[in-house]
Amino acid sequence: MKNFALIGAAGYVAPRHMQAIKATGNQLVAALDPNDSVGIIDSHFPDADFFTEFERFDRHLDKLRRANHDKQIDYVSICSPNYLHDSHMRFALRSGADAICEKPLVLNPWNIDGLLEIEKDTGRRINTILQLRVHPAIMALREKVQAERRDTKHEVDLTYITSRGHWYLQSWKGDVKKSGGIATNIGVHFFDMLHFIFGELQNNIVHVSSDTKAAGYLEYEHARVRWFLSVDFADVPEVQRNAGQRTYRSITVDGEEIEFSGGFTDLHTRSYEEIIAGRGFGLEENRTAINTVAAIRGATPAAPTGDYHPFLRK
Repeated sequence: MKNFALIGAAGYVAPRHMQAIKATGNQLVAALDPNDSVGIIDSHFPDADFFTEFERFDRHLDKLRRANHDKQIDYVSICSPNYLHDSHMRFALRSGADAICEKPLVLNPWNIDGLLEIEKDTGRRINTILQLRVHPAIMALREKVQAERRDTKHEVDLTYITSRGHWYLQSWKGDVKKSGGIATNIGVHFFDMLHFIFGELQNNIVHVSSDTKAAGYLEYEHARVRWFLSVDFADVPEVQRNAGQRTYRSITVDGEEIEFSGGFTDLHTRSYEEIIAGRGFGLEENRTAINTVAAIRGATPAAPTGDYHPFLRK
């Protein structure tokens, strides 16, 4: 049994990590969040110690480590706001634990270089949750693409709209310095998926970039991709909107819809199984996706001509 600590226990994704820790037969020893709305812990680990101040959390983990206690921490799971991931991973490694970090790993590619140095200094490892890489449908598509012999690239359309209310822009997620912006916050795992399936990134053009939506064109070794991301309910197609849907997700490859809506419920558990077995995705596996979103964040949008997403015609 491995012992876990969790940073960001009140966050949206934290329950998936708690479930994954429990489902893999491990123990949550301590959790941290400045917000004390963390009753969900009782459903998984009611005996876990909880802290609202980082300094007390730090002291507690240090005492466990120095006392060679049977509850000393093996892994620190990080579900904090995006801009704090880098600092919290450094803390985990310096505390003698491996890190398991939610996406995005970091906001900028140079942060990866610094973390590589700390891995070397401490002998500990950083793992990340790239859950789409362990999705059966995505893995099957990757195998199919790799096995093909073709002279032309695949034509891909990626559309992801996940409506958010007025709270979104008032939270840290609406602050580009803290979240990295819309492409980073809701798109980074899709960009990693595209790289995972279609190879190295060759071209990156941005057509739209705002607080609530972004769109552009990406070209990989084996694919040409038109992409559109949004948290604006008005972007949900009319048919789905009239049916009461607030989310719309579509990925087509050469005009064929890739169905991967199912199988999402246990992807964190599957990721944890791989990490504990020593097969987690590390720092370098994140580099292309982080380079992609950092370039999107810094780009000046070009006029949507040529290969642009069909939603931009509206």
